[in-house]
Amino acid sequence: MGKFPCQKCGECCKHIGASPFAKDLALPSGICKFLDLETNLCRQYSHRPIFCNVDRFYDVFLSDYLSRDEYYKQNKEVCNLLGKAKGIEQNEK
Repeated sequence: MGKFPCQKCGECCKHIGASPFAKDLALPSGICKFLDLETNLCRQYSHRPIFCNVDRFYDVFLSDYLSRDEYYKQNKEVCNLLGKAKGIEQNEK
C-alpha cells in the first residue's frame, strides 16, 4: 500500500469549504476548523475525517474503480493548482 506524498502546505485545508463533502468542517472563511494556521498541520490528524485521509478514502471508496496511481495523480494535480495559486512550489514525487 502506498502513501500519498503530501507536502503539508495546508492549501487543501484552507479550501475545504469549496468541497461539497466537507462543508461541516469549514469555518465561514472556508478554512478547515481543525487546521493550525501557524504550522499548517491538522490539530486532530490521527482522528481526521476519512475525506481528509487520501489513502484511506481511496481504500474504502475508490479502489474498485480507479488505480491508486491514477488517484494520486489526480490529487497531485489539485495540489499543484492550489499551490501555484499561492506561489508554492510542489515536489514532483
